[in-house]
Formats: sequence, C-alpha cells, structure tokens
Amino acid sequence: MAKLIGLTFVGLLLALYKNHQSSYQRRLNALREVTPVDLPNCNLVKGVETGAEDLEILPNGLAFLSTGLKYPGIKSFDPDKPGKILLMDLNEKDPAVLELEITGNKLDKSSFNPHGVSTFTDEDNAVYLLVVNHPDSKSTVEVFKFQEEERSLLHLKTITHELLPSINDIAAVGPESFYATNDHYFADPYLKSWEMYLGLSWSNVVYYSPDKVQVVAEGFDFANGIGISPDGKHVYIAELLAHKIHVYEKHANWTLTPLKVLDFDTLVDNISVDPVTGDLWVGCHPNGIRIFFYDSEKPPGSEVSLHDEVDTGAGSVTAVFQLKTKFLLVCANTREHMDR
Repeated sequence: MAKLIGLTFVGLLLALYKNHQSSYQRRLNALREVTPVDLPNCNLVKGVETGAEDLEILPNGLAFLSTGLKYPGIKSFDPDKPGKILLMDLNEKDPAVLELEITGNKLDKSSFNPHGVSTFTDEDNAVYLLVVNHPDSKSTVEVFKFQEEERSLLHLKTITHELLPSINDIAAVGPESFYATNDHYFADPYLKSWEMYLGLSWSNVVYYSPDKVQVVAEGFDFANGIGISPDGKHVYIAELLAHKIHVYEKHANWTLTPLKVLDFDTLVDNISVDPVTGDLWVGCHPNGIRIFFYDSEKPPGSEVSLHDEVDTGAGSVTAVFQLKTKFLLVCANTREHMDR
C-alpha cells in the first residue's frame, strides 16, 4: 500500500509539472515560428545596431531612443558600456542618430541603464523626458529637461518609491507625474525569475505624483508597455505573457476603471498610440522563449502589430511587420512616420 501511495504521489507531481510546463510554453509562445511580413522603405539605422528598448516621438518628428538596456535573464549585446539616450529626426530622408549629452551632476552616468521612456510638454512648450533607469539592478525614474538647441538633456531629479520596485515603462502626465508598470512584484532578480516561471500574476500599475502614489491596477502576468489615448480618457496596458492589452478609463483623480481587453497571438511589449487616429502600434515578441534563452542561430525575431478602431470596439489586429532575425526595429507612432 505504501508503494502504491508513493507511486500515486509521484504521478501527481509529474502530471502537475507537465501541465505547468505546457502553460509556461503557451505563455511564452515557445512553439511559434515567424512568417516574414515586410514593410516598404525599411532601412537599418546606423549607430543602433544592438537595438533600442523604447522610443518616444515628439509632434515635430524628433524621436528619443532608449538604448543599452541590461535586463536580468536577457542577453545584453554591449554589457560593459552604460546606456544612452539617442535622438533621431524622422523628418530627414535618411535619419541618423545622435547621442544626447546628459548634463547635471546628480546622475551617475556610468551606471545609466535606461528602459521605458515618455515625454511631457508643458504650457511653455518645455519638453521633459522621463526615463526608467535600472542602476545596479534598482528601479528609478530620471527626470530630464530637453535642451533642443544644445541637443542635450539636463538631469533634474531622480524618483524612487517603495511602490516602484520593478519599473518597465511609464506614461508621463506631468513633469514629475506618471503612470508606471511594474513588470514584477519582487525587486530581487532571483525572486523575479521564480515569479515569472510560476506564472504569479502579481505585477501592477502605479500612479506617481509628488503628492500621491497609489496602485491603480493589478493582477498582471508581466505588465509591460503603457500608453494614453490622444484625448487623455483611456490608458492602455500591455500584459506581456497573457498576450493582451487592457483598456482602462482614466478618471480625474487618476484612478483607473477596466473597460475591455484586446487579445493578441503574440507577446505584447511597447505601445505607441497614433496621436491622430488613436490606433495602437505595438512592438511584439513572436517567440518569448527565444528572448530568455538566446540562441544566435535562432534569434527571437521582431513583430509590429496594429490595432485600429480601439475605442469603437470594431477594430482588428494586423501584423504589419514580422522578421525572423534580430535587428533594429524603430516604429513611429504616426502613419506618416511609419511610411518613412
């Protein structure tokens, strides 16, 4: 009888393990292969061969690129150099990139590790760039003022908070106010890996201002990109490992109410919102297992999905670009710039 009980227990453990492995592979789209879908007039941008984690485009066509991210569990192509913020003018026929000098004496540039970025333009047309930073595996938000004539960033402030342990992306709503996604509940890299492997949907979204900090949405399986509709009424949150984008109503007190969920068949990362139509251009990962277990012979690939007519509910998802190999992929958030 003891052997039968023991054998039954082992069988249950194996069944649970097999079921978990199946769920893990499904969340990471481990079996998906990419069918190439090309866009016309695409060119490799020199100076960003290792890619950009995020970008933000101003109405005048200037784009900020966040480069050089070192993220636990993901291969870094330039691990010994600090990250940079690059500037690209999308009005140019053949746009080049320029590294923006960071001025001010409060930021340790040697440990600069930029992740998500967002901009805010005030009533005097001053442009503030907010950058998620991971110095020494920590999470901070760096506030810069863009000096356009000097082509530089003046560092103004570093923001930290206990409710911001693992920031991925931000959406600025003021010079020092923003919504931020925490892609994990834990800050420790070891605990993060177990949180993701076990499928613990503990990540969240936080509203931060100098006067108030609060969790406004939670229960995500790796909250990732975040964006705001052109009219400021809706907030879009990408849930990477659930292959979904959540649409929330934004209230005057900065709280959020869930409205609907948009389904994708890919791992959704950064969101760019078309400022004219409100359509969502989404940077995606077709096969997540190849990101966390990198093989140069089988690179992760790249994908851009377009979700149109988000607010009407009649929209659809279109894979407008897919590539099997790893290379720089820069998506503008307007159709005019996408055509470039």
